[in-house]
Amino acid sequence: MGACWLHYYALVHYYSIVTGLASALYSRGVPRLPSSEHSPTFGLLLGLVITLAAVVGYSAYITWQVTGLRQLQTELVDRNRKDSLQLLRIQNDLNLLAVGMRDMIDNDEPYPLTAWSGQFQRIHTDLDDAMRLEAGFASSRTPEQSAFLASSLTQFWAAVDGVFALATDGKEKEARAQIQLSLQARQAALSTAVARLLVQNSENEEQAGQRIVQIYGRVQGQVYVFLAATLAAILLTGLSLIRWNRRLFARMAELSERRSELAQKLIAAQESTLRYISRELHDEFGQILTAIGSMLGRAGAHAPEGSSLRADIREVGEIAQQTLERVRTLSQALHPVMLDEAGLETTLDWYIPTVERQTGIAISYEKQGAPFPVSGGAGVQIYRVLQEALNNVARHSGAKQAWVRLRFLPSTLELEVEDHGVGFSERPAKRGIGMVAMRERAELMAGHVVFSRPPSGGTLLHLTVPRERIELYDKEDHSIAGG
Repeated sequence: MGACWLHYYALVHYYSIVTGLASALYSRGVPRLPSSEHSPTFGLLLGLVITLAAVVGYSAYITWQVTGLRQLQTELVDRNRKDSLQLLRIQNDLNLLAVGMRDMIDNDEPYPLTAWSGQFQRIHTDLDDAMRLEAGFASSRTPEQSAFLASSLTQFWAAVDGVFALATDGKEKEARAQIQLSLQARQAALSTAVARLLVQNSENEEQAGQRIVQIYGRVQGQVYVFLAATLAAILLTGLSLIRWNRRLFARMAELSERRSELAQKLIAAQESTLRYISRELHDEFGQILTAIGSMLGRAGAHAPEGSSLRADIREVGEIAQQTLERVRTLSQALHPVMLDEAGLETTLDWYIPTVERQTGIAISYEKQGAPFPVSGGAGVQIYRVLQEALNNVARHSGAKQAWVRLRFLPSTLELEVEDHGVGFSERPAKRGIGMVAMRERAELMAGHVVFSRPPSGGTLLHLTVPRERIELYDKEDHSIAGG
């Protein structure tokens, strides 16, 4: 008996070794990126930093250009226009003085020269105000020009005062002579100087306009260059990302293909080991326990009726029978033999009532459609998905009732497991590798598993497997296991 249990532990140890080797094969089989293929993160970050620096630098340059342009328009053009307006005012006052002096020397004029004193005084006041304002706006005038204009005006008004002094003394003839000889010449010189200043302002304004046009043209050209460089950088970055994404997705497709192949080998190795252990338990330990029960029965028949020995032998026989039933249950749980012999439908007819007895959960089992054979590798995968789903219902959902639906459709086989207990969203900490394993087994059969929440709450598992894949899977499973 001790040798038998040692043999059993050796089988379990063998299973753990096979599983570990399969896991190592899976983990080591995943290819890694060669060391020569570096991540583009550094290059992309460097390009981003350079682009941002270029944008910031160019923005500062444009701001500087616009600020200079604004200063040019405000400090030069606007001041120049205001200065020109004051010069036109001065020129208008000088023209009024010229008209007044012409009237003063006219022999037909009936008024005495002193009658013009008030008009000249008003013009003097307005001219002084215009000169004061114009001096504040003048920016391009030389000190010599300003000194000449101021001294000319001072001399002119001194001569005007001399003319009116002669007229006041009754010397109008001498006063008119002074107007012709001195005042009109001084007025003409002042008008000429003001006209030159207006021409100079006009030239300055024209030059400022040309500079503004040059600045606009230079900024516009630089904007085009900057936009072209930015678009080129964006294009190069986009092409680089597209290239890396294509390589990444190609590598991901390769990894997915290898992962699927390795997962299939892993599952095949696990099922093969479980099948072997199941058969060993059923055949060897089952026969040993059956023999022990038979021997205990014969020994009990030879014991005296009503003796304690007979009762002890009967009790030991019952323990051996219970152990035999547990060994058979464990053997069926590891790998139901009837899957290979009778197919999936018959296996589920046995398995679901067994789960009801073990868990106390009431399971409503429904079958729809015309059944077709499902055995071998595909039957094992579908059985494992149902087994994991019912284990989740028993361990995590808290539900006391579940529904299992098996549908045989013309082109697919569908399996649903529904409960109205706690849903996945309400127990995130209890998610393990069970869901991953179910999805993996479904993908091996070219099917898919969908987890959803039914209207009444809880969890609904929906497995769909193509019928043609079920028919081919058994051959593929045997070929992979044999390889």
